[in-house]
Amino acid sequence: MRSMISWLRGAISGASTYPPAPDGVTLYAVGDIHGRSDCLAQAHERIDRDKARLFAEDRAVEIYLGDYIDRGPDSRGVIDRLIARSARAETVMLIGNHEMIMQSFFSGQTSFEEWRMVGGLETLLSYGAEAGELLRGESPVRPAELAALIPAAHRRFLAELLGYQLFGRYCFVHAGLRPGKPIEEQSIEDLAWIRDEFLNHRGDFGSIVVHGHTPVNEIEFMPNRINIDTGAFATNRLSVVRIDGDGPSVLET
Repeated sequence: MRSMISWLRGAISGASTYPPAPDGVTLYAVGDIHGRSDCLAQAHERIDRDKARLFAEDRAVEIYLGDYIDRGPDSRGVIDRLIARSARAETVMLIGNHEMIMQSFFSGQTSFEEWRMVGGLETLLSYGAEAGELLRGESPVRPAELAALIPAAHRRFLAELLGYQLFGRYCFVHAGLRPGKPIEEQSIEDLAWIRDEFLNHRGDFGSIVVHGHTPVNEIEFMPNRINIDTGAFATNRLSVVRIDGDGPSVLET
C-alpha cells in the first residue's frame, strides 16, 4: 500500500526524472527567507501538515538554504523562529551570502553603506537599532555597538551555519557549486556567492544541487540542479520542495 501511494504521488508530480531521497527519509528544502517571518510561519504550517501524513517510521529533515536576514522587515523574528524550530524538528541550517555580509560588517571588514545597499538597515532595525542615527550619518557607525543588539543565541546560530549538506544524491547549498571541483574542495565563498559559472553549467555536479540565491519566478527544475528561491521578500512566496522516495515535488500553499 505504501509503495502504491508513493508511486501515485511521484507520477502526479513528475518527480520520477530525479533520484529518490535516501530510503525512509523525507526532506523539506526551504528557500531564501530574507526577513519574512510571516512567510516562514506559513511554510512551517505547510510542512507540519505534510509531516502529519508520513508513516511513523519515516525520518523528516528540514533544510534551510540561507539568506534568513536583510530586505524583509523581521530578520530577528526569522532567526527566533528557526532557533525554536530546531528545538522540535530535525533541521539543517546553511549559510547564505547575506549572513556572511552581516558577519563581515560586525568584524569591521564591510562598511555599513555596503551592507545597507543589500538590506542591512532593515536587519538592524529589527534588532532595535535607531533608524534616525543610522540614516542621518551624523556620527560614525560603530559595528561593535550594533553587535551588542544581537542576542547571544542568535550569534551562536549564525556561527554554527553550515556551507553545504549532502543527503543521498542531493547536495543542498545556498548559491551553488564551482564546476569541476569536488564538494570537499569548494570554497565557502563559492558555496554562498557563486552565480553564472554554476547556473550556466550543463554538466553533472555529482549530485542534484538544490539551491537558492538567484530569484526566479517559479521553482526551476533543471537536470543538474533545482532553484527554489522565489523571492519571498518581494513576492510573498516562500517555496518549499519536498524530496522523498519519488524525488522532488513542490509543497503547495
